[in-house]
Amino acid sequence: MPRRERNPAVIDSHSTGQPRVLLTVEQAAERLSLGRTSVYQLLKTGHLHSVRIGRLRRIPAESIDAYIAALTEQQ
Repeated sequence: MPRRERNPAVIDSHSTGQPRVLLTVEQAAERLSLGRTSVYQLLKTGHLHSVRIGRLRRIPAESIDAYIAALTEQQ
């Protein structure tokens, strides 16, 4: 089955217009302009944090914000 292209507005917000609190690895990669493998590496090294919900892995949006803030402070 071909992968369906998603509208960026749908990825970042629910139908209520609120930003997503938990992101998939793919959504986090898109938000950071990185590949999926790079996001998994950031998770492995502890630069990004994730939570497990059953068998699913989700990355809190605040973890992405904290990672970006840390990168900004380093420079």
